[in-house]
Amino acid sequence: MTLPRSALVSVSYTPYYHIVSRCVRRAFLCGTDKTSGKDYEHRRQWIEDRIRILSTLFAVDICAYAVMSNHLHIVIKLCPEQIDVLSDQEVLQRWGYLFKGPLLMQKSLRGKTLSQAERQTLSDMCDVFRKRLASLSWFMKCLNEPIARRANQEDQCTGHFWESRFKSQALLTEEALLSCMAYVDLNPLRANMATTPESSEHTSFKERLKPQFDLEKASLAHLDEGLVSSLPLAIKPLAIFEGHVKAEPQDGILFCLRDYLELLDYTGRILRKDKKEAISQFLPPILDRLALQPDQWLKQCSQFEALYEKQFRRKRKYPTKQAA
Repeated sequence: MTLPRSALVSVSYTPYYHIVSRCVRRAFLCGTDKTSGKDYEHRRQWIEDRIRILSTLFAVDICAYAVMSNHLHIVIKLCPEQIDVLSDQEVLQRWGYLFKGPLLMQKSLRGKTLSQAERQTLSDMCDVFRKRLASLSWFMKCLNEPIARRANQEDQCTGHFWESRFKSQALLTEEALLSCMAYVDLNPLRANMATTPESSEHTSFKERLKPQFDLEKASLAHLDEGLVSSLPLAIKPLAIFEGHVKAEPQDGILFCLRDYLELLDYTGRILRKDKKEAISQFLPPILDRLALQPDQWLKQCSQFEALYEKQFRRKRKYPTKQAA
């Protein structure tokens, strides 16, 4: 039986989640369809731009992502504290980029004078919008729905574009987070779409190495029916690698970027079928720190989704706390 999203997503339990969305009947989302010969490669840029813009507007950080031919992967960190510190006007501006909203909201954003009763009503609206901007479900709704409409318009058809609601996997440990990020970043290699991680297109790995996000171009392409004509703030970078544990609060990923790059290259060499190297006895420093076994690490990086589904069927135990 399908469980409600509130039973699967709880920020107090873990802020990290692996998200997967697939096209209906696994039809081509991007790339070239070998059957029809149509080229949908440009849609991958749609999705990458949309992910980056929404991560800026919502209280989320993007740890990793990969836009494949018929599905997409995102490793996301929910950060509700990023929205809690915003003023009501800032919340309205962010929501106004995505939706026109009620007339009262439009009146406020245009600088019109409001009565006391209207201000109170608007404050209640802001509370609702604030919760939505910290919600994983609303993030995915604002990602998938516009892409589906735009693709259907381009294909001159109607109906479902995505197979179902997105799948979410809770990442409960540092080991799970690290192996899932490697699984996502190495997806193009495993699908024979690239020969090295740095040559894979539309992935977080390449964006980290060579940032090339065009905010102005992406903003115009993803304006939708929103009321705000331009993005109200600078684009948010990908989740940072902090390198080590510190005494003060930490917002980034508790690994060193250099160690992660070396680990990804090490894992990619082993996963590629055209390579004959055996598993080296020398392990990257991060594997030593987490006390991971090479065989288990490779299994997790290459079969992350399958292993999760197996555990889900066996245990079916999830936190029951309400999602933010």
